[in-house]
Amino acid sequence: MNSPAQAICRTRQPDGTLLTVTATRRERAGRADVKCTVPGDAQLAERLQQVVRLARHTEAKIDSRDQVVLSVDRTPAGRDCELAFVLADRLVRGVWHGRGDIVANGWSDAWQLGRVDGHDVADASPDALLGGPDGLAHLGQLDGHPDPGARVSSARAWFPLHSGGDGDGLGWVEVSVHPLEGERADEEQTIAVPGADAARQLAVRQALAGARHFDGRGLGRWRTTVRFSDTAFAGRSYELALVLADRIARGREFIPRARLLATGCSDAWHAGRVDGVDGLAPKCALLLREAGPGDRIVLPHAWRDGLPAGFADDVRARGASVACVERIGII
Repeated sequence: MNSPAQAICRTRQPDGTLLTVTATRRERAGRADVKCTVPGDAQLAERLQQVVRLARHTEAKIDSRDQVVLSVDRTPAGRDCELAFVLADRLVRGVWHGRGDIVANGWSDAWQLGRVDGHDVADASPDALLGGPDGLAHLGQLDGHPDPGARVSSARAWFPLHSGGDGDGLGWVEVSVHPLEGERADEEQTIAVPGADAARQLAVRQALAGARHFDGRGLGRWRTTVRFSDTAFAGRSYELALVLADRIARGREFIPRARLLATGCSDAWHAGRVDGVDGLAPKCALLLREAGPGDRIVLPHAWRDGLPAGFADDVRARGASVACVERIGII
């Protein structure tokens, strides 16, 4: 085994002191690709792990053979250390070659787009990297490259939360894809689902991998980030919305005039099959309440004969459309 490689990046705190973020690259040996440790704050460590993984999704090539362990010498205040963690990860993997003692402050709500939204702490040193429109606005600027977010395609679809009862509403799933270059990668390594538990992450990866297999041209070609508006829901009725959002993001599905609302699952996404889910009546009532002009509602074909009387006419009266499908399409 090769000796571990290390890199450091510093970040300034509100009181003017500097924290040191250390990144260590070592043989993965079946461990997680990224691990973060923060003294006394496991929740922040988990958040920073997600930040680093999302920021990697703007990289054109993927190499997950090594594990990167990121640690900080003291507990940071707030989110302004996010950029330092991202840069330390890039330094230790040789993705970026910084010069000198790097001090970085910045945060983002869209690391998967490579965007750096701003910073909270002023730094008098001329070489400090400060995130935001007047500083480092996106990660491509590190090497004088175009905005990596320009290569990311994102799409959302909405689905009924829980049973579709009176107290429920619609949730959304957003899929962002970034094209990979070079050799095709393992699908599981290229799909991130921040904030979801291990079971949900596995289910999302399996659904997307199956649907892309049916597509014939989708496997191993994308870095993918999947985000949910709400992760505290049960069941699989989000799957059709997930698959359709992914197809729109990859240019494989027609785009509705307004929103795409869908519910359905499948035990055979690899065959393109769409199966029914529980809660037909309450979910249809919810979809009808939420439908607006230009919306497209997509339901399982297994529901067609059981739709409430006049459902399709009521949907059209709202300026929306509805379709019951047996399979996802090929365009």
